[in-house]
Amino acid sequence: MRVMAEAGDKVADRYLLQEPIGRGGMGVVWRAHDELLDRQVAVKCARPDDDRAALRLTNEARNAARLHHPHIVSVFDFVEESEVCWIVMEYVSGGSLADMVRDRGALTPEEAGSIGRQIATALAKSHAEGVVHGDVTPENVLITEDGVAKLTDFGISRALWSEATMTRTGGVRGKPPYLPPEVARGDAADRKSDVFSLGATLYAAVEGRSPYGEASHPMAYVARAIEGYIETPHRAGPLVDPLTALLNVEPKRRPAADQAARLLRRVAPPSAHLEHLEDTYEDPHDGETLDRTPFTMRLLPPSVRGAWRRPSRRVVITATAVGTAAVLVVWAALFGPWGGGHSDESGRSGKDGGSGASGTGDSLSQAGRAGTVGDARTADPCKLLNAASLSRFGETVIDPDYGEIDRCDVLLHGETGDDIADVQLNFDADPPEPGGDVPTRRIGNVTVGAFQREGDECVRNIASADRKQIWIITERLDTPAPDPCQLGDAATDYAVSVLDRGQVPRRSAQPVASSLVSRHACGLLDGDELKRMAGVRVKDRDPGFGDWRCEWADGSSDAGVELEFTRDNDFSPEGAERAEIAGKLSSVSPEEWDDDSCLVRMLHRSYRNSLGDDTVELMSLNVYGSKPTQKLCQTAKALAATAAKKLPSA
Repeated sequence: MRVMAEAGDKVADRYLLQEPIGRGGMGVVWRAHDELLDRQVAVKCARPDDDRAALRLTNEARNAARLHHPHIVSVFDFVEESEVCWIVMEYVSGGSLADMVRDRGALTPEEAGSIGRQIATALAKSHAEGVVHGDVTPENVLITEDGVAKLTDFGISRALWSEATMTRTGGVRGKPPYLPPEVARGDAADRKSDVFSLGATLYAAVEGRSPYGEASHPMAYVARAIEGYIETPHRAGPLVDPLTALLNVEPKRRPAADQAARLLRRVAPPSAHLEHLEDTYEDPHDGETLDRTPFTMRLLPPSVRGAWRRPSRRVVITATAVGTAAVLVVWAALFGPWGGGHSDESGRSGKDGGSGASGTGDSLSQAGRAGTVGDARTADPCKLLNAASLSRFGETVIDPDYGEIDRCDVLLHGETGDDIADVQLNFDADPPEPGGDVPTRRIGNVTVGAFQREGDECVRNIASADRKQIWIITERLDTPAPDPCQLGDAATDYAVSVLDRGQVPRRSAQPVASSLVSRHACGLLDGDELKRMAGVRVKDRDPGFGDWRCEWADGSSDAGVELEFTRDNDFSPEGAERAEIAGKLSSVSPEEWDDDSCLVRMLHRSYRNSLGDDTVELMSLNVYGSKPTQKLCQTAKALAATAAKKLPSA
C-alpha cells in the first residue's frame, strides 16, 4: 500500500483525486471530482496516528456536518478506508483570508468588516448548535471569487457537551497569534473565545499583524495573551469600535457572535448578492414564549434528550392521510412490541412494529383523573402528539419508535422530503421542583412551563397532576423551517387538550415477549454484582420513567452505573470499538458521556416499526468513576454481559 495518496486515486470508488490544494494540522486537502454527482469537492485526507486523533477527526466531521449555513463550508461525506480517513467537503474556488492578505497586503476596514460580518453569522449558527469552533484564524476563512466568506476546518472544535480536543502549542489550544487570553491561561474555549479569535483575525487583516504585535517565538504570543496585552490599531478606521469590543480581554464584556455581526454590519452592510444569499437564513434567537404568571417552578430538562442521531425519513403522514395512519395503527397493534406479532426471523408474514400510535387522538382511553400520567409502563406518549394538528407547519410524520421507550416524535419535512424540524415528547418520573424563574401557566389540572428559546431549540414542560413531567422539545433541523417555539406551543396545546379530558391514554396492547419494553432495567443488576464488578457500593438507585432506565450510584455522584433501553434506525456506532458481548453485537465507546466513563451499546433485536422502517432495540450501559478508562471499559463489558443474561430471547 502506498504511503501517500496520489492524483488519480479514487476514494470510496467515487471521489477522483485531482490535485492537493492545502495542508492542515491533520492532513492534506485535495481538489477532487465527485463522479456520482458530477461536482467538484474538497477532500481532506488524514492518517490518524492513534485512537484519540481518529476521534478528533470524526468529531470534526460530525460537528461540521450538522451546521448548514451559507458562510460555513458544508461537509458532505465521511469515509474510512484502511488506516485513512477522508472528509468530503464543499469545494471553495478562492483562497483563504491569509492568502488574500499575503498576496494583496492589508485589507481596507470595509473589506475586513464585510468578511467579519459573514463569519460572525456563521459563528452565531455554530454556537446555536452547541459547537465552538476553537480555531478561527485567517487560514480557516475561505473567500470565494465573488466575495463570499466561509468558515472551515472544525478540526479542533468541540461540541459544548463533549470532550475538548487536545491540539496544543506549549500546552495551550489554538494558534498563538489569535489566542484568547482566557484560553492562554488554561480555560476551555467557549463561544466568547471564538468572538475574540474573530476579532484577532480581522485585526490581522487590516493591520498586517497579530493584536499581540510581532513576536519571534509562538510562546511570546502566549505570554502577551496571558497578560492581556493588545496593541492599539492604526489602520482600522471605522472598524476600531467593533475590534475594541471583540478583543475585550474580559470574555463577559465581549459581544455574542450575532451581536458582533450587527456591529460589523454598520461598518460594511452586505452587498445585494450577499443579502440574497442569506435571506433564507433566520436569526437563531428567541421566539415567542407563553405569558409569564406569578407562579414559577424549577424545571430541569433531561440532560440527554435529543442526543440520539435523528432519522431521515421520506414517508409522510399528513393531515389528509389519517386513513393511512389508521391502517398503520392496526398493523402496529397486531405486530409491534405492544402486540402479538411475529419477528422477522420467524419466517411468518408479520413484522414487528412500533408502539402502535398514530397520534390522531381517535378512540382515546380517558380513564383516570384528568391531567395525570398514571401507570408509567402503559402511558402512551404518542397519544399526546398529533401529526394532523401540526400539518399547518408543513408535511408531518409521526415516529413512535426512536430513542427512549417513553418517547414519541413528529417530524416535519421540507419540499425535498428532508427533515426540517422535530417535535419530541418524553415522559419524566422526576417530580417538578418549586421555585426558579421559568414562566408558567396553570391550565386545568396541569402546569405548563415555557423555557426561553436557545438557538434552534425550544423546550416546553407539562407538570402533571400526579407530579410527573412531560417534556416537549422542538428543534429546527434545517431552513426554511417554522419557529421552534411556535411549533412547540402548538404541540403543547394539543397535549394539554388531551390531558384536560382525562389521564394520558394507554398503549393499545401488551408488549411482545422478545421486546425490551417488557423488561425492568433496575432488575438486570443487583448490589452484589455492582460492588464485585464495578466497585460501586450502591447507596442510591434511581429508576427512570417506566423502569426502562436505571442508575446506581455510590451516593457521592463520583461513581456509578447507568443502564437504559433505547431504539434507533440501525446499529451503526460511530467512532466506537465493535465487540461481541454475551453473543450479541455490541460497541464500546470510551468517554462517550463524560471524561471518566465508558459506554457499551448492545444490539438486542431488529424489527419493522409501524411505518415499515427498519428499527433496532438497544441496551446502553455506562460506567463512570475515577478509574482509568481501560478499567471502566472492562467493567462496562462485564456488567453488560451479566445484564444480557436476564434479557428476553430475541
